[in-house]
Amino acid sequence: MKASPVTDPTSPDPVRAAAERLLAARASGVPCAPVRDLITTADEAYAVQDRLTEHALAGGRRLTGRKIGLTSAAVQAQLGVDSPDFGMLFADMAVPDGAEIPPGAVLQPRAEAEIALVLDADLTHERHTVADLLRATAFALPAIEVVGSRIADWDITLVDTVADNASSGLYVLGTRPVPLRDLDLRLCGMVLERRGEQLSTGTGAACLGNPLNAALWLADTLVRVGRPLRAGDTVLTGALGPVVAAAPGDVFEARVEGLGDVRAAFAKEES
Repeated sequence: MKASPVTDPTSPDPVRAAAERLLAARASGVPCAPVRDLITTADEAYAVQDRLTEHALAGGRRLTGRKIGLTSAAVQAQLGVDSPDFGMLFADMAVPDGAEIPPGAVLQPRAEAEIALVLDADLTHERHTVADLLRATAFALPAIEVVGSRIADWDITLVDTVADNASSGLYVLGTRPVPLRDLDLRLCGMVLERRGEQLSTGTGAACLGNPLNAALWLADTLVRVGRPLRAGDTVLTGALGPVVAAAPGDVFEARVEGLGDVRAAFAKEES
């Protein structure tokens, strides 16, 4: 029987051990210790993420896109980095607009509002232009990403979050597609509310100056690592404002100027 990509005994020990720790946390629903005691570089962290991706694909999960993280200058400074990171989106991470998210579906969940781009052409050049990206994008949607951490207490550094699939959890997309010709993503204002209480605000400019900048970075980076963006992929371009903690019973609504609204609802815990 072929060995799992995670448990393959020929893989480097630190990378394998970090992958196994994160996989065990996901399976048990119990957050684990950080993995920075096992790995120390971004390359090693992406190697862990890649092993977990191969494990997911081998288990039948379907890759549907990517998420971009660390697009805020403040968060980059906090983690001591000067560029974003990325993680994988799978079909089983997509939640319909307004559908309830079961308790425990995401460990230590937090919500952030974003702009999603959906592609209708591959992005395979070594270096892409804005024109390449505009031509390749079918439409934009408002999105709420429910980030989560398999690392206990969100005690993360860069290598911890990258290894943990960029702290991804679930994502919710709006349902009214808008072509980019009708938008200036840099100026799109965002408000995130919880049952009418305003929690987070921002604009497209908070995402690397423009969500298109984040998407360009991602497209070029993924070509270099051999997993280019393809037609049909969804790209979560990064938070437009501060992230907020989520609890059972919370209902979040994000409104993005020009794109409409989207809701993420967390089911109440059963008594």
